[in-house]
Amino acid sequence: MLKKSALTLALITSFGLSAHAADPVELLVTIDSGATMSQGAALVLAGQALEQKAKVRVLLCGPGGDIAVTGQMGEALKPRNLTPQQMLQGVIKAGAQVEVCALFLPNTGKKPTDLIEGVTAAKPADVAAYFLKPNVRTLSF
Repeated sequence: MLKKSALTLALITSFGLSAHAADPVELLVTIDSGATMSQGAALVLAGQALEQKAKVRVLLCGPGGDIAVTGQMGEALKPRNLTPQQMLQGVIKAGAQVEVCALFLPNTGKKPTDLIEGVTAAKPADVAAYFLKPNVRTLSF
């Protein structure tokens, strides 16, 4: 029995696995860029992470928040000819939690009703607690 435990520990160590390997990977994607390709790249990666069973949370701020405003379609990106807002709607449909930063609405004169379905205003304490979790990876665009 002791040999089996030692062997298991040796295998885990040699493959670089940790005790937290069983924890699901979570991804926080922040988008504050107004650049269409940057927004698109962020949302493509968020979508791919969702397909690979990661829990995904998207935080939009500054010009990045504009893609969550109703009617702000933007320019379509090849090869799928989708706008960042359409991509955002896709990741929402796939299960991502999407929020605009707490500063977005009061500093743009927008209201929660101006946001597309599935987007809410973030609570800073909740976002901070989320990105401090050990199994959360972050991407910023």
